[in-house]
Amino acid sequence: MTSPDLLKKIETRLGGAVKNLRPLSGGCVGEIYGLEVNGTLYAVKVDQAASGGLAVEGRMLDYLRRHAVLPAPVALDYDDSFLLMSWVLGNASPGPAEEAHAAELLAKLHGHTAADYGFDFDTVIGGLRQPNPRTARWLGFFAEQRLMEMARLAFDEARLPRESVKRIERLAGRLDQWLDEPEKPGLVHGDVWGGNVMGQDGRITGFIDPALYFADPEIELAFITLFSTFGETFFRHYAERRALSQNFHDTKRPLYNLYPLLVHVRLFGGGYVERVASTLRHFTG
Repeated sequence: MTSPDLLKKIETRLGGAVKNLRPLSGGCVGEIYGLEVNGTLYAVKVDQAASGGLAVEGRMLDYLRRHAVLPAPVALDYDDSFLLMSWVLGNASPGPAEEAHAAELLAKLHGHTAADYGFDFDTVIGGLRQPNPRTARWLGFFAEQRLMEMARLAFDEARLPRESVKRIERLAGRLDQWLDEPEKPGLVHGDVWGGNVMGQDGRITGFIDPALYFADPEIELAFITLFSTFGETFFRHYAERRALSQNFHDTKRPLYNLYPLLVHVRLFGGGYVERVASTLRHFTG
């Protein structure tokens, strides 16, 4: 629930009375509401536990706005307990025209580079901390900060068996058998599933809930295939702008998708545990 103090803070920031406050679906951290002030729509996320994830999300949205690399909500005000944002028009069911536009936008995002992998600060994915120490080599970063970090978190929550953790550790130490170092880091949104992509009239109006860091951009493309966010139209248009690795579909896609699968194991357990085990069997026997 939004408190009177928060409503007053929003009204002071926006210069008018809050109207039509209503709960919305979604949001891994706290609750999300739509509201109207002076005839303009806004969204606010509320985390009564003040865990800090909303402040991190606000900083990520500020980064995207400063660098103008991806359409996203504008963070208007935030702290550890709330995030006030501009409203993104559209729906989360992109058609072919939106897919083509998404390919253009993500290819541009992935061309935004840095000296190292990681990010300026730790980010969040699904409400979970995503460590981003600046690292010169991608394979080491992916092994330790993505695979092993999330495997340990899932094990600590009793959702991943010890044997799977051991297999992931062996795999992480041998990634160079299947993967090469990318040419350079590229910025990724980090959580491009269907619910995080808003489109309207053939255009993408916003990518929401970012989980930013600099990575091999093909980890983003692998994730897009995991839940069928986009289809053939997207990949055809993307490949016109950035060529895919020859081993993307057979090797990089399943290896990179171990990370989001481990995120889902940590959050939900269930059938995702077997999907992780199946990938590990494929690569480690």
